[in-house]
Amino acid sequence: MSSTLLRSKAIVLGSGTSQGVPMIGCRCATCLSTDPRDKRTRSSLYLTDGISSILIDTTPELRLQCLRENIQNVHGILFTHQHADHIMGFDDLRRFCDIIGTRLPIYASEEVIATLKRIFPYAFDPSLEKNGYLRVIPHIIEGTFQIGSFTIHPFPLPHGKITTLGFLFEQEKKKILAYLVDCKTIPQTIIEGLLDVEVLIIDALRDEPHPTHLCTSEAIKMAQRIGAKKTYFTHLTHHKSHKERQACLPPNIYVAYDGLEIDL
Repeated sequence: MSSTLLRSKAIVLGSGTSQGVPMIGCRCATCLSTDPRDKRTRSSLYLTDGISSILIDTTPELRLQCLRENIQNVHGILFTHQHADHIMGFDDLRRFCDIIGTRLPIYASEEVIATLKRIFPYAFDPSLEKNGYLRVIPHIIEGTFQIGSFTIHPFPLPHGKITTLGFLFEQEKKKILAYLVDCKTIPQTIIEGLLDVEVLIIDALRDEPHPTHLCTSEAIKMAQRIGAKKTYFTHLTHHKSHKERQACLPPNIYVAYDGLEIDL
C-alpha cells in the first residue's frame, strides 16, 4: 500500500534519562511536580503507519509504556545501544510473540546483539517455540533496511566509550523523522544526510555540559544546523521542569514528554 494512503505517527513512549523522572529519593521541584509532563520514563519511541509498527529500545518500563499507549503490536524492534536503560525491558517483548504467534525480528549492532544474548540467552534458543516465552530473530544492522513502509537509515554516533546508532526514517523517499539519543555530537557528514528531515528527536540531557550527552545549548546548535521543521528534545534529567525548559527554547524546538504523539 502506498504510504500516501497511510497515516504515520510517532509516539514518545519515554523521554527521561537513565534514572527517569522523578528520581528515587529526590525532593527537587521537578521531581515533586504535579505536571504530568514531568513524569518521564526511560527514553523510547514507537512508530506506526497504521499497518506496520516499530519500537526503538526496550526500556525497564516497556510494559507500562505499552499499556499506557494501548500498543498491541510490534513488527520490528530497533536498538540504539546496549546501556541498561535501553535494553532491560527486553523480556516484556514476549507478549508480542504471543500476539503475532512467531518470533520477533530485532535490529541492532553486533555489540548490542551480543549483550542481549548474554543477558537473555533463552530468547535466542532455536528450539524454544512455545507461547509465553520471548523468541527473537536477530538482524545485525549493516546498512539501510526496510520495515513495512519505512526505509530506515542507521548511522553511528559517539557516546563516550561506545558507539550508538541513530536512525533516519523515510517513506517514499521523504525524510519523515530522525531519532538521535545518547550522543555527544553529530558528525558533519551525518548532518548533511539529515537536512530537510520533517521531525528531529534529539538528546538534550540538561543545561550543564556532560561528557557523553548533548547538553541544551549543544542540542540547539545541532538542531539549527539540521533545520528540521520541528525538533523535540528527549532523554531529559530532572534539572529543570518541562515548563522551564520550553520557555528557554527557540521557535520550532519543543520539549518532548511521555505520551506525545507526532503526526508524520
